[in-house]
Amino acid sequence: MAGDAGSSGAREVVLVLAVAGAGLVLAAVAAFGPWQPSGGGRPDRGAARSFTPGMSAPHTQ
Repeated sequence: MAGDAGSSGAREVVLVLAVAGAGLVLAAVAAFGPWQPSGGGRPDRGAARSFTPGMSAPHTQ
């Protein structure tokens, strides 16, 4: 019985390390992967908008 507990504990540690390694790989892909759209299409600005203080917006003129 004592031998079974040691081998399952080691197996659990290996499983935890494997899941942690997979998480690190996914985080690295998300951090260092291409974030700009590829291709010649119009770039999507998303939620980012440019604003310069002191200039009137086009819709208020």
